[in-house]
Amino acid sequence: MFSFSVPLGKLVRSLTRLRGGGSAFPGLVVEKIDPGFMQRTLASLPYGVAVVSGTNGKTTTTKMVVELLESQGLKVFTNRTGSNFTRGVAASLLGDVDWRGQLDADVAVLELDEAHAVHFVNKVEPRFSLLLNVLRDQLDRFGEIDKTARLLEHIAVKTTDTVVLNREDPRVARIADTLNGPTAVHAPTVRYFGLDESLRNTFPNDDDMRTATGTASPGTTVGGSAAELPDAPAADVVLRRVGAQDADFEFDGETTTTTMKLRGVYNIFNAAAALSLARSILGTGAIDTPKLVEALGNVAPAFGRGESLTVDGQPLELVLVKNPSGFRLGLKSFPAGGYATMIAINDNYADGRDMSWLWDVEFDSLREGGVEVLTGVRAYDMALRLQYDDVPFGAVETDITSALGTFIDGSRGKPKRIFCTYTAMLAIRRELAKITIVEVVS
Repeated sequence: MFSFSVPLGKLVRSLTRLRGGGSAFPGLVVEKIDPGFMQRTLASLPYGVAVVSGTNGKTTTTKMVVELLESQGLKVFTNRTGSNFTRGVAASLLGDVDWRGQLDADVAVLELDEAHAVHFVNKVEPRFSLLLNVLRDQLDRFGEIDKTARLLEHIAVKTTDTVVLNREDPRVARIADTLNGPTAVHAPTVRYFGLDESLRNTFPNDDDMRTATGTASPGTTVGGSAAELPDAPAADVVLRRVGAQDADFEFDGETTTTTMKLRGVYNIFNAAAALSLARSILGTGAIDTPKLVEALGNVAPAFGRGESLTVDGQPLELVLVKNPSGFRLGLKSFPAGGYATMIAINDNYADGRDMSWLWDVEFDSLREGGVEVLTGVRAYDMALRLQYDDVPFGAVETDITSALGTFIDGSRGKPKRIFCTYTAMLAIRRELAKITIVEVVS
């Protein structure tokens, strides 16, 4: 059925991009004039819709799932901008449909923010869902993390075919109890991805991390760790080993070694999640496993998630940090030795306004080399935090443009690394695009 909402939405999208506007605005327009656009368009996909959600790792994991499915010949629609609100999905659809509103794809794989995913699944029930983790993040939006777990549970309840859960995160793993209970609506199949026991200390869940460091807030109750979960279920895909440039994954009773372009131990764990979801979507049909593994090894980091650019002939890495677990794993995955370091902390809505989580990160790994530049809205909060860990730092400049120039000029001839919150990362990428090649995400 032809609808004037599609041509109008495409026009708004073109005008918005010409003006350099946000990627989600055209989606808001089409939602207002044609509320059924998204549901109608996605209903035509033969493999249905897969939703990826959780606190950490959504963007990179979604990218992995897309490339794994494409390696098997499927045409995949996804919200590549990382705009993970419902209107962001609608805006991405406007970019991919033809003028009649037809979408040429077999399956949709969508990254969705935990809260906005609830609104999405109330409109479009996903056939598949992948729930990664529950960690303290944007406490001003979500409050305590058990609320986040309930949001993810709602996504699972609305899923009609298969739900993939993180076996190592107790709050995520326990969602299976609801799906197997008498009040379950769809009773989807439950699969898990997991870790070898030797790796569990590398990936602490939120409770483990707070217990280990004694940072639990007064009056809070710390729940059980993954090790306390009775009769841990068998996982569809298990990450057995992480090497410097490769990793071992076990599935179908065999262990497969593959080289990895992705960096960061958290990305490698999420690769196990991506494998499990891709295998679920492909179902019981013929799967070209060698191509699947090859595709996994060739996935490059998503923008800002360990992305490596070149500035003055030296690598410059962008590492997104948005909660204590992510920052800790970032510091562990990207050792400071030999690198000039900058930290950029904003507290805009997309970052989360509550920056108290910085006090739950240990920065002693930066002590020897120090931090050259601190920037962002909360640069002085970051400076105070580093002082308490005896980490030396140089310039403190809240203006990101000026700070980036100071950082690049002061560290010529050295590889560089910037740890940054989400909106700071976007601002830094815009500035870097003026002096080097930066992937355009549209």
